[in-house]
This record gives sequence, structure tokens and C-alpha cells, in this order.
Amino acid sequence: MRLTKPTLFTNIPVTCEEKDLPGDLFNQLMRDDPSTVRGAEILMLGEMLTLPQNFGNIFLGETFSSYISVHNDSNQIVKDILVKADLQTSSQRLNLSASNAAVAELKPDCCIDDVIHHEVKEIGTHILVCAVSYTTQGGEKMYFRKFFKFQVLKPLDVKTKFYNAETDEVFLEAQIQNITTSPMFMEKVSLEPSIMYNVTELNSVNQAGECVSTFGSRAYLQPMDTRQYLYCLKPKKEFAEKVGIIKGVTVIGKLDIVWKTNLGERGRLQTSQLQRMAPGYGDVRLSLEAIPDTVNLEEPFHVTCKITNCSSERTMDLVLEMCNTSSIHWCGISGRQLGKLHPSSSLCLALTLLSSVQGLQSVSGLRITDTFLKRTYEYDDIAQVCVVSSAVKVES
Repeated sequence: MRLTKPTLFTNIPVTCEEKDLPGDLFNQLMRDDPSTVRGAEILMLGEMLTLPQNFGNIFLGETFSSYISVHNDSNQIVKDILVKADLQTSSQRLNLSASNAAVAELKPDCCIDDVIHHEVKEIGTHILVCAVSYTTQGGEKMYFRKFFKFQVLKPLDVKTKFYNAETDEVFLEAQIQNITTSPMFMEKVSLEPSIMYNVTELNSVNQAGECVSTFGSRAYLQPMDTRQYLYCLKPKKEFAEKVGIIKGVTVIGKLDIVWKTNLGERGRLQTSQLQRMAPGYGDVRLSLEAIPDTVNLEEPFHVTCKITNCSSERTMDLVLEMCNTSSIHWCGISGRQLGKLHPSSSLCLALTLLSSVQGLQSVSGLRITDTFLKRTYEYDDIAQVCVVSSAVKVES
């Protein structure tokens, strides 16, 4: 017998008005019914619990528990009774018996009881195989088996999306849908990052000094409902400084999801390692380390650029050129030497520019030339700034 949580008992209330023919008879019967709630007899939900009437559904990530009982129906004592319980899945066979030792004897009308537990980690058909071997009083060895077949269903549908920021940050959106027929209490949804990243959860907001979930105080997920969870991953300093490491396919981490269903029945799922394709930056990468959000019209402002040699073998000799656009004007000397930049190393530059046009302006016009290969790298639309009239005060 499968061991599952009971359910709340429900009844069908039957009532009528006092002026009807039955009078107060139906109401009195409901008041006398021990399964109804005192003072609220017309509610379908009662105070009693109902034991499971069938096997029910079992979902991936839940714990399968079963009660096994071997009863001696004969009038003879049997000896050397060995009870073995195996769970056969599509890929493996697991021994779930608590003990593999034989019981010396079993008297008539006596039982050998055992409770087995197994955390379900595969979907599809599962077969519980219960095998019993024993010896009769005449010394004959007997053996029989029973099979219990059940299906393991998928409880959640998980989809992930990656978004690459201008910096080395990576945003992960996880869409989790409840595909069961009953509500779920989402106890925990977290991201366990790989060794290369630190993670920040973006699923709460700060209100009056307290972190409040964006999903509200009730973390229930109704059937077929979907939630989006957002995480920000940033490379650790030791990896961010080594440009050549974060290339190609990188492991981000894995999602850990814990939920509860009927009367606290617990389930847990862990996804496989999530991977993403790191964006390619070519031989030379230019990124902005610091830039103001809002600047004044026709007033100089400062930005900090970081130039990285993404090559793992070749040293570069770089020259920086600054080309003005119709709205952005660079301040300083164009065509200056930046010097040699060794493989997988970086240098930071402080640059000054101003805008002659109001509105949202794109920072463009940087050109970096590698004098060794005579190759020029063009960088446009690096970032955007909001340019306002100098009469408008810019908050720092």
C-alpha cells in the first residue's frame, strides 16, 4: 500500500428552509453529523481526514513511500523468510529493502512489515517488485513475486532564457509552470551558481527596510500558472580578469526548486547544469566601466573605458582615434599611442566628451588600431546618455 498524506473529508450539504415540508430535519441531521464543522454545517469541507482510496498521482521529485506486509495465511510455521523490494525504472533497478537479513520464522496469522522510501528522480513507468522466499516445515523452499506498476509524472515545466548585459553580467530568467492539477506552495526557488559566478536574486523589493517578495505574501502557484524568476550573475574577480576563460560554452549553475502540495507533501527538483554561449568579442574588447546617466548640454562629462586584449597569444600595439558625430564631440588628442597590450590583459582610459544635442544620445566614434597587423576596430553605440538643458539640475 502506498503511504500518502490524507485528504480533508468533504460532504454534500442538504438543507432547506424551515417553512418547507422537512422543516428543520435536514439541518438537525447535519448538526448531528460528526464530520461537519460545528457552527458551519453547510460547508462542504469537514474537520475529519480521509485516508487514500487509490494510488493517486506521484510526481518527479516527490518521495515514494510504501507499506509492505507479508502475512502467513497458513496454519504452519514457515522459516527463513526473506522479503526483498526492488524498484525497476527505465534505466536502473534499485534495492529499497531496509534489511537483507532473513527472518528466522513466521507463525500463523503473523506478519512481517516494512516501510520503504525512495526519492523519485525519473519520469515514466516504474515497477515495484516484491519478492518473498521461505522454507516450509517439510524443508521445501518456496518463492513468489508480486509486481506493482505506476507512472511518475512531470510536475513542473521549466524554461530558461539568458540575457547578456553590456558588462560581464548575465541575467537568467527562469519560467516555472505548474502542470499538475492541484495548487503548489513554492517553498524555495534558488540558483546555485557555478564556481565562476556570484549570483544575486532579483525576486524581491525593499519596502521600509524589509525585503518583500515580488509575488506577494502567498507563494501559491495554481494549476497551469507560470512565474518568472530573475537572477543576475557576475563573474568572480579572479575569472573576470582572465578574459580567455569566459569564452564559448560556459556553465552557469543549476536551479533548485522545492515545493509542497497536499497537507505538506514535499517535492524537490534540481535542473541539470545550465549552459550558455558566451558572446564573442573578437581580438579587442572595449567596455565602459563608468558613465553618467544624465549630463548637461554642451558641458564636458567623463567616461572610463576598459580595453582588453582577448587574444591568448599575441601582444598588440594600439592607437586610439576619436571621431566626432553630429551630436557627440570628443575632447582630447586623437591618434594617441596606448602602448603595448599583452595577451589577456586590460587597460583603463579616462575620456572626456560633450554633447551638442539634447535627448537620448548614443556614444560612438571610437577607433582602435593595432599597428602590428594594421587592423582597425570600430566601436559605435557603446552606450547612451540622456542630455538635458543646463537649466535642468542633474542629480548626481
